Amino acid sequence: MTPLATPARAVPLPRWWSGPAYGLLGLPLAFVALPLYVVLPHYYATELALPLASVGALLMLVRLLDAAAEPLLGRLSDRLYQGPLRAVLWVAGGSALVQVLGLSGLFFPAVQGPQALAAWMVAGLLLTCLAHSQLVIAHQAWGVRLGGDALQRSRVVAWREGPGLIGVVTASALSVAWGAGPMLVVFALSLLAGWLALWWAPRPAAPAQRDLSAAFAWATVWQPLRQPAFRRLLAVFLCNGIASAVPAALMLFFAQDRLQATQAQIALFLVLYFVSGALSMPGWLRAVRRWGLERAWLGGMLLAVACFGWTTLLGSGQIAAFAWICALSGIALGADLALPGALLARLVERQGAQGRSEGAYLGWWNLATKLNLALAAGAALPLLQWLGYSPGIQDAHALQRLAWAYALLPCALKLLAAGLLYRLLIHPSPPLHDQGVSP
Repeated sequence: MTPLATPARAVPLPRWWSGPAYGLLGLPLAFVALPLYVVLPHYYATELALPLASVGALLMLVRLLDAAAEPLLGRLSDRLYQGPLRAVLWVAGGSALVQVLGLSGLFFPAVQGPQALAAWMVAGLLLTCLAHSQLVIAHQAWGVRLGGDALQRSRVVAWREGPGLIGVVTASALSVAWGAGPMLVVFALSLLAGWLALWWAPRPAAPAQRDLSAAFAWATVWQPLRQPAFRRLLAVFLCNGIASAVPAALMLFFAQDRLQATQAQIALFLVLYFVSGALSMPGWLRAVRRWGLERAWLGGMLLAVACFGWTTLLGSGQIAAFAWICALSGIALGADLALPGALLARLVERQGAQGRSEGAYLGWWNLATKLNLALAAGAALPLLQWLGYSPGIQDAHALQRLAWAYALLPCALKLLAAGLLYRLLIHPSPPLHDQGVSP
């Protein structure tokens, strides 16, 4: 623990509505992820006829810029939490409004022509993503400051990610069944409801002594990266996140062109995947109680590979088989949603940063998340175009390469993440001096 750190006490959560009041905002925050990262690239590549490689390159540019801002937004979060909690809530409300306006502009552009559309997409995405990032970090920091043991931290994350899965399912259904307009209305209403509920959520415990110098110092931005424990956890999270981001970027292309699925069937795939993830949350909490956070997460990674690897063998019309794969892979998704965040919260407490500078940790954590998405879109989409695939193509060789990129590459990355988790967190190598070797 750092010398100046004053640990914050755990906040008791006695009322049944305490968790849902905090977690409800997770629904719209996850709701917007599917339009931004899955529907929007497909929409601009097919409906607005931007080249696939251009869409991928622009998405990577925006996500890299957004990722670079994450540590600064984490520093802003620490500064806000050193003041009255009302300031956190009102800044969150402003970010919510910017998200609604930005997403509306992205789906209803006011310009025409490839160059104008490309510029509009970059500007709208950057504005929306920065507002989204600020609100996500503030919401996560609120949960970290609630404290508690490993099980309570897992529950706090589950309260946030459970509604998040409902938000993704809702976005999946609305984007396919009703289109962009109704989807945006539901998003705005759910964002308003989540923000209002946060006013009634359990208040984070204030530190015994406010440390304004820590909140304002630039050194706090880099402090997490100086911690070996955080670097190890971040490496596992980054590798595992890329493994999940690649199929997310390619799912619509695989379902439409490889499986020849209808829009209704694609919506069913997404619903099965995310509903299975939500229903699996209690099971993963029991796994944490029995095996601990690290081993439970390792089990989720191995389950994901065992369930998803078969996807590369599927061909046109194999809708039922892919639906089963989506349901089983969704169970593994529950581990990815609930457990890494709980590991991070526990690490923040052990480093003495809870209630003091957890925003710095969350900034780098969310930077890793954005890098995952940037690498997935910026590498996978141009690579597929280079390999001969384009939306709507029926060439057998191109579709086979699409299947390999969609299924085999993520499984290989997931196995690498599992190996890193085992080697770095479950059975880390002893320090050199413990092996009789001079540092």
